[in-house]
Amino acid sequence: MKPVKIGLLGLGTVGGGTVSVLTRNAEEIARRAGRGIIISHAAAKDYNRGLKGLDQIARITDDAYGVVNDPEVEIVVELIGGYKPALDLVMTAIANGKHVVTANKALIATHGNEIFAAAQKQGVTVAFEAAVAGGIPIIKALREGLAANQIEWAAGIINGTSNFILTEMKDKGRDFDDVLKEAQARGYAEADPTFDIEGVDAAHKLTILASIAFGIPLQFDKVYKEGITAIERQDVSYAAELGYNIKLLGITRKTANGIELRVHPTLIPEHRLIANVDGVMNAVLVKGDAVGPTLYYGAGAGAEPTASAVIADIIDVVRALTTDPGNRVPHLAFQPKSMSNIAILPMDEVQTGYYLRVHAVDKPGVLSDVTTILGDLGISIEAIIQKQPDEDATLVPVILLTQKVTEKNMNEAIRKIEALDSVSGKVRRIRVETLA
Repeated sequence: MKPVKIGLLGLGTVGGGTVSVLTRNAEEIARRAGRGIIISHAAAKDYNRGLKGLDQIARITDDAYGVVNDPEVEIVVELIGGYKPALDLVMTAIANGKHVVTANKALIATHGNEIFAAAQKQGVTVAFEAAVAGGIPIIKALREGLAANQIEWAAGIINGTSNFILTEMKDKGRDFDDVLKEAQARGYAEADPTFDIEGVDAAHKLTILASIAFGIPLQFDKVYKEGITAIERQDVSYAAELGYNIKLLGITRKTANGIELRVHPTLIPEHRLIANVDGVMNAVLVKGDAVGPTLYYGAGAGAEPTASAVIADIIDVVRALTTDPGNRVPHLAFQPKSMSNIAILPMDEVQTGYYLRVHAVDKPGVLSDVTTILGDLGISIEAIIQKQPDEDATLVPVILLTQKVTEKNMNEAIRKIEALDSVSGKVRRIRVETLA
């Protein structure tokens, strides 16, 4: 049987890794796929000429449209990233009847609904395992391995840059700005790190996970996003005193009133496995009604880990080339006609615990005022730490840990606490999840 010819868009970090792994493991991959797989056409404007495996690519140009319009190419692998020209290239490939493999989480999260509709109409597959958590096969686990389950919730550390920063702050007592500079120097963060540290990258990935978990359309615009820029060294220290680690989590949960879709810093009990995922590593915890909690851990980025997921998708597409389109695994786990429009729960209605840091005047009765406000709003306190003031200090930090309460009630409580004459500045609030 003739080898399957693929067209590769992009020879950067992931594209280069894909070439290296695909050529190095060509024999093993062919054994798994049932046919040989070769890169017959690649497009890149700039790339490392010394990359291993380039000599096995028949044609390399700087014309991406030449690849998607090449009649010999059966599978287009999009590794350019971003929205433009990636969206037009993917849609052109689909219109030409070509299958698509992509690692582009932003593209899938924001334009996936139209991409999958076009692919369904053309009878082609769009595979995107590498779009979430790099080399961790979380898409396949959710879409296929857990297909018998009703998924109750999923929570993930799905941005390595933020996880590296929070780990350094915890382990070495460093400040956010200091660690961010190191992350940029190491290549973990871009010169403009906004997508990573403000939760946008994690929100792209969470959008995809939620769609596959619950059979809902991709709805990136409805994700609540809060980054880690306001996390201070003292918060990390106080959280540890209370028995918690702080992580940037993407959380999606199905409730009776709708689906939670949120990314924010979160206190997690330190005895949970996911609370001990450090550095640039990723992890996703999924709770199914039949299987219970399952944890998926590994490298969330990098050339070869991500290439591992890209090539796994290529193999899946090759295996299904002769399969009737109606009998292939659905893009978003559920049959297109069975997708549901369950409402996304507004953040004000979400219930979670809270860590609060209040700077109060060091005098009798202040703590009583704060606890009275919380009590009047039905907010139960689980733990309190009141630090001794430094000599000559007029303000003292008070740390409170609450039980679950709706966000709108906590917002009201914080507003009232900040209005107290004995309280200085803003109340620092971080949500708490036990992930039980």
